[in-house]
Amino acid sequence: MALKVEPKSDLDFILRNLLAGGVAGMCAKTTVAPLDRIKILLQAQSSQYKHHGVFGGLMAIVKQESFLALYKGNGAQMVRIFPYAASQFTSFEIYKTYLSGLSIPMIQHGDKFIAGAGAGLTSVTLTYPLDTIRARLAFQITGEHRYTGIAHAASTMFKTEGGIRALYRGFVPTMVGMVPYAGFSFYCFESLKYLCMKYFPTSLCRKCDRNTGGLVLSVPGKLLCGGLAGAVAQSVSYPLDVTRRRMQLAAMDPATKHFGIGMFSTLAHIYRENGVIRGLYRGMSVNYIRAIPMVATSFSTYELMKQLLNLDTGMKVS
Repeated sequence: MALKVEPKSDLDFILRNLLAGGVAGMCAKTTVAPLDRIKILLQAQSSQYKHHGVFGGLMAIVKQESFLALYKGNGAQMVRIFPYAASQFTSFEIYKTYLSGLSIPMIQHGDKFIAGAGAGLTSVTLTYPLDTIRARLAFQITGEHRYTGIAHAASTMFKTEGGIRALYRGFVPTMVGMVPYAGFSFYCFESLKYLCMKYFPTSLCRKCDRNTGGLVLSVPGKLLCGGLAGAVAQSVSYPLDVTRRRMQLAAMDPATKHFGIGMFSTLAHIYRENGVIRGLYRGMSVNYIRAIPMVATSFSTYELMKQLLNLDTGMKVS
């Protein structure tokens, strides 16, 4: 049942958005956790799984390890994803509100992209070490465990790999990749949402008098807009995601240490050794299978949570 009290203050508005965003992130990541793990193994070319495809890799993990191994590293993911998604969605709302009040024509046309990119940079900066730890835990295979848990992984990396720099390895390509990824995610979702409300108000929307414009996206409309936004964003930013992952995992194998030197050096090594399709876009098939439902679930859950918390999910349609 929806709450009957509108946000009373800026703090109330922020807290409600933090809750909505955090829940959305946890639902989305739990949905695709097995695909997240096989994506990491394929990106980093794990010796045990690099010759498998997506579904073959998933079956091999279950057969050689266990069903629960599909969720390896998901504890660190959950610890990370709530503050990550909460800060990202809330930052987007704050930046969008601020930018909409500016009278600069160029910013007004791209305010959703700028707000989305800024939100992505904010959330990554706050939670990046947990993503590195999660990747290390997910990359481990049975019989080759180096870390026993989140705290052990963090302390081991800090002590043996150069302090805080180890926890932020791959941070630069992540930040560079986050600008197009988060920017296009939010821009595409907001643009598609606008088109649905303007041109498909009866088929992909339903009436909601308390919303701006008097409409709210239906569940199919939310999933459609979120899925398409995720596909576009992933296509643009994927090579930098591969670069980030190779840098994060470089120290786990002496043969791959050269991937941890720097962003441009890692990009060059990946391209020279494997090319574009088998290198920079390695694991892209699993990423589409993973990203489309993940982003669709994330945006849909966020919009539903906002409705439950009596936050406005509409927009002006002229």
